[in-house]
Amino acid sequence: MITQSPAPAADFEAHRPRMFGLAYRMLGSAAEAEDIVQDAYLRWSSAADREGIEHLGAWLAKVVTRLCLNRLTSARARREEYVGPWLPEPVLTGDGTLGPLDSAEQRDSVSMALLVLLERLSPVERAVYVLREAFAYGHREIAGLLDLSEANCRQLYRRAAGRLAAPERRFEPDPARLRSLVESFLAAARSGDLARLEGALTADVQYVSDGGGVVNAARRPIEGRGNVARFVLGALRKYVADVPVSLTEVNGAPALVFGGTAVLVVEFARDGRVAGLRSVVNPEKLEFLLRQLSHS
Repeated sequence: MITQSPAPAADFEAHRPRMFGLAYRMLGSAAEAEDIVQDAYLRWSSAADREGIEHLGAWLAKVVTRLCLNRLTSARARREEYVGPWLPEPVLTGDGTLGPLDSAEQRDSVSMALLVLLERLSPVERAVYVLREAFAYGHREIAGLLDLSEANCRQLYRRAAGRLAAPERRFEPDPARLRSLVESFLAAARSGDLARLEGALTADVQYVSDGGGVVNAARRPIEGRGNVARFVLGALRKYVADVPVSLTEVNGAPALVFGGTAVLVVEFARDGRVAGLRSVVNPEKLEFLLRQLSHS
């Protein structure tokens, strides 16, 4: 009887960040992405023909994608029952957890705005779009990963791109300017001065909050300068007045972390005013980010 040698963990670990980044973009959930990657590791380590796997990265990408497709099918029903707006789990991106984010295109691939839009797609459309846009796979490679024809993959990609109507690229000032803008917004929000805060917002600013029905949060998006300003002032006074706040990078964008209770991602227009605010306060969705912070 021939006993297979143990799987070298280092071989798999070299691919873990890329596989986690793929699973996260597919699912919008860091916790589920971790589960998927661990399942992929178990499948690889116990594979009878492991020695015959020539390209481990491609093999793992196929396994992870298929596991995600299965998860997305069941997740759709859960999302329909979700209380209030759904936002992806926030992930710190300054530490390379989701791979390199050196360009605006790479940061956009993990933005909350895009991940929300990806929910419009069918599971296979999402897979094709993520593999093509975020990981630069060719249509022939994607066809091999999904066991589809190349022509079908091209059609799925065109359909996905058409359905997304992806948002305009975010304003990308230099880091020093970005920090200054966030600090100015926070100062205006904490001043209690409604007019000052309104001046820091665009006319069509939108505030989206994800509490998942677990904690108090706005059940619908809040739109318009006046409405958002009043809501933000009230929320700061009521919920986080005495909570320590720190500035970090979440999903490729500047974000304010209020203790362990809330994450507020801030999106800017080209004139430097705040165009969007996305707040995650569902404690279940903050577990991964808080773990990241504890290790930083």
